[in-house]
Formats: sequence, C-alpha cells, structure tokens
Amino acid sequence: MNRVLLGVRGMERPEQVEKVSKALQRLEGVGGVRPAEVGQLEVAYDPHKLTVMDLIRAVREQGFLAGML
Repeated sequence: MNRVLLGVRGMERPEQVEKVSKALQRLEGVGGVRPAEVGQLEVAYDPHKLTVMDLIRAVREQGFLAGML
C-alpha cells in the first residue's frame, strides 16, 4: 500500500470529511482513509489498482477541489 496526503479545498465540517472519506473508501484498492489536518486526508491505496488522479477524481465528484500535498 502507498500513502498519499490529499488537500481538499472547502472540506472543513465533520459531515464533509465523512462524505469525502466514504466516497474514497468505496473505491476498490483503497485500504484506509483518515483525517490529518483540517482540509487534509491521508489515503492508503494500492498503486496497482488506483492512481492519485483516481483519488482526486473521486473527491471532485463529491464537489470539492483536491490535490496531492
């Protein structure tokens, strides 16, 4: 598993963190998601199944902008 720290613009409230985390966890190949600082998520993922861009797309589909930190 690889780990990446994603910055998510506008994700400040607990319900927003939960919404984005659940969307990421539904992806095949994600091993875990945990909040870091405000507006940041640490994601463990299988690089043979997903790319960082796949993770960013999943966040964008929830209505937030994201990027790798």
